[in-house]
Amino acid sequence: MKRILFCLLIIFSRLSDAQIIRKYSNEFLNIGAGARGLAMGGAVVSNQDDVYSPMWNPAGLMKIDRDWQVAAMHAEYFESIAKYDYIAYAKPLDYGNGVFAISLVRLGVDNILNTTQLIDPEGNIDYDRISSFSTSDYAALFSYAFHPNGNQKLDLGATAKVVYRNVGKFASGYGFGFDLGAIYHTDTDWNLGFMLRDATTTVNFWTINQKELSAVVNGEEFNPAPADKMEITMPKLNLGVSKTYEFNRDLKLLPEAGVNIDFAKTAALISTDFASITPYVGGELIFQDMIFIRLGVNRFQTISDIEDLKRKVSFQPSGGIGIRYKGLTLDYAITNSGIGGSNFYSNFFSLKLDMQGFRN
Repeated sequence: MKRILFCLLIIFSRLSDAQIIRKYSNEFLNIGAGARGLAMGGAVVSNQDDVYSPMWNPAGLMKIDRDWQVAAMHAEYFESIAKYDYIAYAKPLDYGNGVFAISLVRLGVDNILNTTQLIDPEGNIDYDRISSFSTSDYAALFSYAFHPNGNQKLDLGATAKVVYRNVGKFASGYGFGFDLGAIYHTDTDWNLGFMLRDATTTVNFWTINQKELSAVVNGEEFNPAPADKMEITMPKLNLGVSKTYEFNRDLKLLPEAGVNIDFAKTAALISTDFASITPYVGGELIFQDMIFIRLGVNRFQTISDIEDLKRKVSFQPSGGIGIRYKGLTLDYAITNSGIGGSNFYSNFFSLKLDMQGFRN
């Protein structure tokens, strides 16, 4: 039953008639990447400083000052029904001309039951007409970060996104968009982060295979193709502030707090027709720059309780650990799926190779 419900959600969210502007278009790019950031509840907008930065704030790439980094992450959602993968490479350019990175993202669901042809043209149910298909979302991210006019206190970054989405034989779509980011480092060691996702809106153009999608029963057509072949992802703004506190030479604490702003009406704690605001907070305890313990909480939302008909506040907790040896870092995170009141938890594993760490 879980698999059927999840599959129905995938199909209807992508192929059903809806407005051109959709709140959750290309949502797979908002998951994030790297078990560190996921364990901290996304509280890394102002402090992510490695090859995972393109998914949180491309300006963070500026902390890679020599050699190169490569990283990979794998996760599975809803009892392994959905699989999420990320791989990236980042390298500083010669003569201090910034840092370039390329990242690849995939979210896929396989073996979805296709029941569009379950009923034959005479109106009879024929289970032999059931088949299966897969759906996948892909994205290639091209990121660049730099210091404007040599200002070492300000890091700026941008990401160009190329998106390909496929729903079996039914539909496919291509999209493109841009993210912009900035991190300002104050004289008192505070970091202020700014990340504008889909800054110019991200546009997806869909091609629908009406022959595969539709079904004719007793002369009546079902599953007509959606009227809209284009969808637009509205901008989202992430703001964060962080600071590292050193207790002694072995122990440090790095907390961050901030807000996520959607320019649409959602179930967030503060929601209007213009924008919705939800807070987040997370932190990382660091021992000898080798062992890391992380906690975070985000996605505060108001939900309706069916039993007592009252509004309640839900949130998404997360946690994880990490270990670093020279230039090799292994991180783990566990986090709730974000579905209000659910007990679905997902495990994330990520690996980072930093050549600078091996040369130090």
